[in-house]
Parts: sequence; C-alpha cells; structure tokens
Amino acid sequence: MFRYIATHLVRALGLFLIVTFITFAVMFTDGLGIARSVLGLSASEEQVAAKAEELGLTRPLIVQYLDYLAGVVRGDLSASFLTGQPVTEALATRIPVTLSLIILTMILTTIFAVVLGATAALYGGWVDRILQFITVLGAAVPGFIIAMGLIFAFAIAVPMYPATGYIRLTDDPQGWLWSLTLPVISLLIGTIAASAAQFRGSVADTLSQDYVRTLRSRGIPSAPLLFRHVLRNAAGPGLIVLSLTMLGLLGAALFIEAIFALPGIGQLIISAALAGDVPMVMGTVIFAMLLVLIVNLAADILVGILNPKSRIR
Repeated sequence: MFRYIATHLVRALGLFLIVTFITFAVMFTDGLGIARSVLGLSASEEQVAAKAEELGLTRPLIVQYLDYLAGVVRGDLSASFLTGQPVTEALATRIPVTLSLIILTMILTTIFAVVLGATAALYGGWVDRILQFITVLGAAVPGFIIAMGLIFAFAIAVPMYPATGYIRLTDDPQGWLWSLTLPVISLLIGTIAASAAQFRGSVADTLSQDYVRTLRSRGIPSAPLLFRHVLRNAAGPGLIVLSLTMLGLLGAALFIEAIFALPGIGQLIISAALAGDVPMVMGTVIFAMLLVLIVNLAADILVGILNPKSRIR
C-alpha cells in the first residue's frame, strides 16, 4: 500500500510541475508586455524597460520559474504587480468562499449520487425515471441558466434566500448556509446527473455478477447485500467519476460565484487576468491545481483500499 501511495504522489508532483511550468511559460513570455500592463499605455519605453528589470522579467525563463518555485515551497507566492499585496493574503480571504461552495456541493453530490444510483439500479421504477430526468436536465441546461432561474424563483418572486452576497461561517452559521443554498443547488443539478448515472451503471453491473446471485440465492437480504458487497465493489468507478467531476465543478464554480457575487477565487482570477496581474493569476492556478490533485489522489487511495487489485499496476 505504501508503494501504491508513493507512486501516485510522484505522479501528482510531476503533473504539478508540468502544469505550473507551462502556465508560467505562457504568462511570463513577454516581460515587456507585462511591465507595460502594470504601468499603463502612457508609459515610455524607458519606464517599461526599467519596470521589467525591477520585476525580474528580463532574466531567463527557467531562472524565473525556479525562483518562483522556490518561493512556492516556502509558502511565498510573490506579490501582486498592481497593488503590491502578497498573493497569499489575497487568496486567504477568497479560498474559504470557494472551498465552502465546492465542499458542500461535493458532499451533497456524493450522498445523492450513491442513494439515487444504488436505488435506481436495485429497484428501478420511478426512482430510475427521476434519475434519467435529472441526467437529461443536467446535460441540457447550463448551470448559469439554472442559477438565474433559482434567483428569480427563490430570491425575487419568493424572497426566501439572498440573491447575492456571502456571509462568513464564523459570523453567522445560518446566514452562511442561506447565502450558499442557491449557488450549491445551481451546481448540484449537473454534478448529480453525471455521478448518479455512473453509480447506477456500476451498481447494476455489480448486481449482475455471479457472486451476487450466489449470495442472493443464500437468502441474504437486499440491504446487507448492497452495503457489504455491492457498494464496495461498485465504488471504484464511482469515485473516479467524482474526482473527474471536481474538474468541471471548479470551472463551473467560477461562473456561479460571478452570478451570485460571491467574493471567491472566481472574481479574483477574472479581475487579475483582465488587469494582467500575472502573480495573482499564477496563485489561483496553483490553488486550483493543488485542489484537483488532492481530490484525485484521495480518490486513487480510496479505490486502492476498496479494491486491492487496482494496486497492481
């Protein structure tokens, strides 16, 4: 098991280095262009050249990357080119908002996907039809359309929830939950659709296996059979789909944050990209990369625990 985890850690580290280097190379290729974005179009060529020198943008790209990577290891993500604010400080106020949205969505997605998928595979009927409807709805209707419909229905027509804004958990737990209710529901439709359909397929495939029919012939009730045997073997593909859902969820969350005016990573990366604030963009990319890698690594480890055969690679 240790070797299995170590192998996945090395892969995750390699992917992190590749993605961050490519992003860094794309963002930092034109040092003079970055300096001009910082100073404005009215700056002279001499001022632009001096600013590029001051920011260290005239050094070889690999030297800049290694220097930046050393700072990342120390927890220093540099400072904004525009405001001088440390990137870590800016992220510290934004990350809790985005993580709250994503974690709540992933927890509810996992619960609903397992319950709906397993029930639909085991009993079929109206539960299966509801799952098919949610799958079609999630695939056909974009999340921002669902978000606007929810705002009109439950924030304007019937003012049950706030249309915009965010309340910190430490200030008011109920207000925090209320401020995230509509954004989370906006994301849930799409994430449940893909994940529940995958769980349904995995459970249905497992139920058709010979050992399950043998256990049923011995009179084992459906509930113990489902929880002790079927879900354990069907969880592997479902966990992989949930980890892949994380990729789409992170991107969708940026749009949902903009619609509901949530002060998360979405607003930060959009404003930083438009202003040409490269260190701030790099900081958000590193956060996104770490989040995705952690989720995928956790999914791989859980699959290895549930299915020891997957460790043999």
